[in-house]
Amino acid sequence: MKITHVLAMAAAAGLMLTGCDSGGGTRESIRAVGSSTVYPFAKLVSESFSRANPGMRSPLIESTGSGGGIALFCKGVGADTPDMANASRRMKVSEFETCQSNGVNEITEIQVGLDGIAFASAQGGIMMNLTPEIVYKALAANPYGKEQTSQTWADVDPSLPATPILVYGPPSTSGTRDALKELVLTAGCETDPAMKALKDSDEDAFERTCTEVRSDGKYVDQGEQDNLIVQKIQGNKNAVGIFGYSYLEENEGKVQGLPMNGVEPTYDNIASFKYPGARPLYIYVKLAHLQAIPGLQAYLDQWMDMWSKDGPLAKIGLVALPAGTMEEMASRIKQHPKLTAADLENDSVLEAERAEAQTANGTPGEAAE
Repeated sequence: MKITHVLAMAAAAGLMLTGCDSGGGTRESIRAVGSSTVYPFAKLVSESFSRANPGMRSPLIESTGSGGGIALFCKGVGADTPDMANASRRMKVSEFETCQSNGVNEITEIQVGLDGIAFASAQGGIMMNLTPEIVYKALAANPYGKEQTSQTWADVDPSLPATPILVYGPPSTSGTRDALKELVLTAGCETDPAMKALKDSDEDAFERTCTEVRSDGKYVDQGEQDNLIVQKIQGNKNAVGIFGYSYLEENEGKVQGLPMNGVEPTYDNIASFKYPGARPLYIYVKLAHLQAIPGLQAYLDQWMDMWSKDGPLAKIGLVALPAGTMEEMASRIKQHPKLTAADLENDSVLEAERAEAQTANGTPGEAAE
């Protein structure tokens, strides 16, 4: 679509958006908020969009954390609210319901790629073969409902170094933290049969026991700045950091990935779901803003042009989607299907592919063969 046509459409549609905007006014630049993990990818797409469309304003991309971004996104429709939310985990049903109650009734969900929750240390620093069970025992506030007494990694498992536990990780608002809970902590917690029974009898107690992180200084919340975690572990060879795989790749030579279940956090292992911390990345778009905000559709098209295995986003750490999922997401960018609560309650295509891959590679919690 030519820029002049886009601008002409936006000029007319902007009036429509103004009517929905309690704050008044219109906006001529795209605004996206959310995940610090998705941020570098969204930023590169933004830069490419600006080069391809010199007559349009550069999109504004903000790193607020997945939870914080979705909350801003769901506040309403209008020029004073974001057009898009970037997330390193899927929108929750409760968040979708908040969107609906605030008039954000039409949303399209697009998976843009994969990432992995990487555990890392400084190059030449502490090296351990981790498992979800080890991570859970080391970081849980009350592992298996008992008092947390582990001070060193050797306290958790005698085969590990007798060095103090010190982990720099994401805050509670981060999608990386949510994925850590779902893919690692809960998996480690469920290795105890009593915890599986607790899940059936008292789901709230199970959630607290399996996902609450210790607060005695062994786990240090570093906010939404993953680069700061990299700096922290570079300054302490005994420290472990948790961040998205893209930051591991970006800092190759400075930090090293720690294997999980004997599987290294690499592009191929994440793409095949052999690595236990593999996860999808998402963007959410308000359909009410598509015609009102100049270039929003073109920005979505730019994502599609860059997300292939050999594309620009892969060069900075994005892991490409499986072929079938990528084709479906390309269709969503063009067709804009409306997200429903039922969609969020059901397994997505990607989740089904992940389950199939994990079955082929070994059951969850076991090392892939």
